[in-house]
Amino acid sequence: MLAGMGRSTADAVGASAIPGPLISCRGLSKEYGARVGTPIAALKDLNIEIPVGEFLAIVGPSGCGKTTLLRLLAGLDQKTQGEIELGGNSVDGPRKDVGVVFQTATLLAWRNVLENILLPVDVLDLSRKDYQKRAMQLIEMAKLSGFEQKYPWELSGGMQQRVAICRSLINQPRLLLMDEPFGALDALTRDSMNAELESIWRSTGQTIILITHSIPEAVFLGTRVAIMSARPGTIIEVLTIDLPRPRTLDMTTSEAFSRHVRRIRSILDGVSPPTP
Repeated sequence: MLAGMGRSTADAVGASAIPGPLISCRGLSKEYGARVGTPIAALKDLNIEIPVGEFLAIVGPSGCGKTTLLRLLAGLDQKTQGEIELGGNSVDGPRKDVGVVFQTATLLAWRNVLENILLPVDVLDLSRKDYQKRAMQLIEMAKLSGFEQKYPWELSGGMQQRVAICRSLINQPRLLLMDEPFGALDALTRDSMNAELESIWRSTGQTIILITHSIPEAVFLGTRVAIMSARPGTIIEVLTIDLPRPRTLDMTTSEAFSRHVRRIRSILDGVSPPTP
């Protein structure tokens, strides 16, 4: 673990002092208004609790509300019914202690790697001097050393996503939300990024929620995998992934790994609409 990158003693005490889970969703529902006809129910009566430091992967059929759930957790959208709590406090709007990584890196073309990572520091009007060292530690951890002054167009897709992850971690959020962050990458780069993300999670102890369509990716990264139903989405089952850490790409060929993948696929086959 890099010096200064893990939880401090004070952070650990604060995390353990949270009464109950870090995140709690109870009876969560979300409807979107329709121009004609009845509202569209995206989520209905969703319940889940997520402890501090967990890496939760969420899978489900297309259109089941996975991204809607992420937006609600980030405070970027408003629930219709139910409760969302983070650290015992209701999530009713955007929060400074939640980081989000989207499918595309959305880096600013006129800022170099270091400047892009420091963007939240500038937006939140924090001291650059206080965060410069952390930015350099994140760059080292993400294997981007030597690229600090490079611009987005000078980076591969995988490197751009690593910059986006570093940017989301710069102000030490309590929760990191990831919406298909590697979905646009080729298979080999995606495998490499999964290994990098697993290493980052082990180094930081960050609480992470990952939305993915890839069952192997969910099994490789998750401490648990939550499986959602077809729309209106709800959590129908949460499986514990009892594979050892650190996880390596070689593990993906093991019988234990395949068993988890088959189990999740069988559940999804039962909830996904048939292919036309």
